[in-house]
This record gives sequence, structure tokens and C-alpha cells, in this order.
Amino acid sequence: MLFNSLKKGLLVGFKTTWTLGKVIFPVTLIVAVLQYTPVMPWIIKVISPLMKLIGLSGDAAIPLVLGNFLNLYAAIGAILTLDFSVKEVFILAVMLSFSHNLFIESGVAMKAGVKLWIVLVTRPGLALLSAAVINLVWHGGGETAKYGFIEQSAEPAVGVGGILLEAIQKAGLGILQLAMIVIPLMIVIQILKDLQWLNKFSKTMAPVTKTLGMQENTSTTMAAGLLFGLAYGAGVMIQAVKEDGVSKKDITLAFIFLMACHAVVEDTLIFIPLGIPVLPLFLIRIGVAIVLTLIVGTIWKRSGLVKRKEATYD
Repeated sequence: MLFNSLKKGLLVGFKTTWTLGKVIFPVTLIVAVLQYTPVMPWIIKVISPLMKLIGLSGDAAIPLVLGNFLNLYAAIGAILTLDFSVKEVFILAVMLSFSHNLFIESGVAMKAGVKLWIVLVTRPGLALLSAAVINLVWHGGGETAKYGFIEQSAEPAVGVGGILLEAIQKAGLGILQLAMIVIPLMIVIQILKDLQWLNKFSKTMAPVTKTLGMQENTSTTMAAGLLFGLAYGAGVMIQAVKEDGVSKKDITLAFIFLMACHAVVEDTLIFIPLGIPVLPLFLIRIGVAIVLTLIVGTIWKRSGLVKRKEATYD
């Protein structure tokens, strides 16, 4: 069984790397080339005033747009081609952790029964708020970020051939670093799947979901989202909602938690090549998810009590 899990996980890892590489490679290539054209300076000039409000330079808009319209991997591909400080990369990582792949993941949430406005208020809202807070609180991180194997060129590339070569090297190294994380991760996830660990984990999650104001039948949805993410875990989550009879209130609370903190292993580890501390990133995500869910759950509960009292008096 272990051998079959390893084999299947390895194949899934390579397929995932190939799929994600088809996004990262062209994005990295295009952004790297655009740095040598008038397009990039123009985008930076237009966006700079807004970015400065949250402690970012104008070119930070590029990975933010790519991350929200496409996915985290496209955003990382863009970051690998640009010069940012450690603080800027950390702010980008936190923002992108809260808000990415908006079209697909919003569709998943709506399919499960969550209203679109809740998704749009929660995810971009958390991204902007977290960036503003980090910018105000953290006064360090001014040194230039170092991206794993990728070294920023001291001298700009010369000529079309030199520009293309530099872009291809950055794109290739970006995919190599991605593979070093994704392939082992997919193997571990496959082993956990084959051991039916999701069922065990969902049982462990039951007391947690209850503490957060949800019924225990929400635990499978929470476990799937935490482990596999909103997009990858969509099938499991939607099926769990149907089979477990999760209420509208509980699925909304579950998704509020998961919109702040999902795919907690993968979405944390993939930021390692960017040279930032990932433990604070993880703690911020899990902390915000817990606090936000508790606040919304408490407000929802109190509003329900008020409505019931009013109905009684009537």
C-alpha cells in the first residue's frame, strides 16, 4: 500500500508541477521581459499612489493582480522577477494568502451556498487590512529579499538574447523550486488520503468547529478546506455539505474561516522560495481565521436571540 501511495503521489506531484509550471513559466518569462519595456514603468507609475498606502511599491500591483485573477503560483512567478524588500514580500504573501484565485474559489463558495458579497468583502478586505496593519506595526525588513536559488542581476541584461536568457533562467529556477516543494507535498497528501486520514482529521476537527460556533457535522468541510484548499478540496467540501446536512449558518461560518485560512500546508510552504519567514505567515492566517469566525458567529448568535425575543413579544 505504501509503495502504491508513493508511486501515485509522485505521479500526482509531477502532474501538478507540470500544470502549475505551465502558469509560472510564461508569467515569469513575460514579466521578466516587460521590465525592459515601457509597459512596466507605466503600470508602476499608475498604481504607485495606492500601493504606498499599504507599504508597497507600484510594481507590487503585478503579482497582486495575477494572484487574484489567476492563482498563487502566477503571483509567485511575478515576484521572482522583481526586486522587493523582505517586508514587501511578506506583505504580498499575507495579502495573497487571504485573497487569490478569486474567480474559481468564489464559485466554489457560492456552489456550497455562501453569498458572493460575503466572499468579496471577506477576502480582499482581509488582504488590504492585514497589509495596512503590517505596514504600520513592522518597521524592519528593509533589506532586499533573496529568492532561494534566484539571484538578482547586478547588471541589467543587454540585447534581446540576454534579456530572454535571463528571463528563461528565472522561470526555470522558479519551477525547480516549486517542484522541490510540490512533489513531496503531493506524496504526503496521497498517503494521507489512502490512509483515510481526512476522516480521522475531520473527527478531530469536530470539537474545534463546535468551539467556533458550528455544529459537528461541519467538520468534514473544514478538514477538506484546511488540507486541500477551496479549489482542490471543492468536490469533497460540496459533497460534505450535501451529505452532512450542514446549515446555511454553519457553512457560511466555515467558509469565513476557510477564506482566511485554507490549504494551510501547501499555501504556506510555497512561499519558502521567496525567502520570508513562513511561521508568522501561518500564525497570522490561523489567528485571523479564528478571531473573525468567533466574532461573526457571536454577532449571528446574538442577532438570532434578539429576533426570537421580538417574535415572542409579538
